[in-house]
Amino acid sequence: MSTPVTIIGAGLAGLTLARVLHRHGFPAAVYEAEPSPTARAQGGMLDIHDYNGQLAVEATGLMDEFRGLALEGRQAMRILDQNAAVLFEKADDGTGGRPEVQRGELRRLLLDSLPPGTVRWGRKVSDVRGLGESRHEVAFTDGTTTVTSLLVGADGAWSRVRPLLSDAMPEYTGESFVETWLYDADERHPAAAKAVGGGSLTATAESRSINAHRERGATLHTYVILTKPQDWFAAIDFTDAAAATARIAGEFDGWAPELTSLITDGDTPPVLRPLFTLPIGRRWDRLPGVTLIGDAAHLAPPDGEGANNAMLDGAELGRAIAAHPGDVEAALSEFEMAMFTRNATPTDGSEFFLHLFGDNPPQELVDLFF
Repeated sequence: MSTPVTIIGAGLAGLTLARVLHRHGFPAAVYEAEPSPTARAQGGMLDIHDYNGQLAVEATGLMDEFRGLALEGRQAMRILDQNAAVLFEKADDGTGGRPEVQRGELRRLLLDSLPPGTVRWGRKVSDVRGLGESRHEVAFTDGTTTVTSLLVGADGAWSRVRPLLSDAMPEYTGESFVETWLYDADERHPAAAKAVGGGSLTATAESRSINAHRERGATLHTYVILTKPQDWFAAIDFTDAAAATARIAGEFDGWAPELTSLITDGDTPPVLRPLFTLPIGRRWDRLPGVTLIGDAAHLAPPDGEGANNAMLDGAELGRAIAAHPGDVEAALSEFEMAMFTRNATPTDGSEFFLHLFGDNPPQELVDLFF
């Protein structure tokens, strides 16, 4: 089977690309390892920025629908110390330029905007090889293959397409997230809900941080960030939810109970998310017929920019292809040069992330915002 544009990965980057191509009359096939759109949780809130993510949304032609997904008041934020004293607070006055949406809802919007059959579910890549003359064959674990004249790796941190272009491998950043969720928090977890407020909360100390966000339906989604080696987490049995919760909460001994309850009162087992990164500014030589977008191209520590830049990658690549009909290499060269330039240096979001682990993290974050 042969397709003109083959996209590996149905995340935000791949779906944005497919949608922009569809708007310009270019067919594409998206291959996704997950068996269905609802196979797993799609993460929490995303703040979509006016200088990258929203530009991508505009390119998809879905801005009105996107605005309907935005949750009011979620741009509010608070910085607390370990005793839950408020050090900094910013209300959501509607002028922040970063509307908050649920990642899963944004993904569904993009999926629903594509022609039926665009996404082929349950197609996990087992191998990719070049055939010459800009053509590549993708083999899947179900025994099927596809041949394409334009292959786009939108398949995330552990991309199976990336080795065609680069020998770079993700490296552990030294930090990991542990995720917890509290549901119906206003009624069932009022102290934690009050501490978080209407938007997001950050409470940080040296090498550890509790970050929470109010999602749709009074759900509190918490990211605990710990600076620990992977061996430390490997010693925790995350299949034993009670023991894992106690071990993670123990790192915050003495903190205010309305903060630690975001960990101890979780309505779901804690989920470990190690953080990986690719070398910042890494480029590759142009290889005919293939490119990368999103985390497959420029995986970075969480900084608020990842999803935004991934969507912008998809939009810019789609527009480049449309602008150079019949000349794929011109489109890929134009796109990659812009992407490499954009991702050559850490973002302002990276600066925010680094302040979580400075000499005096709470005060450094307050100083940053002032």
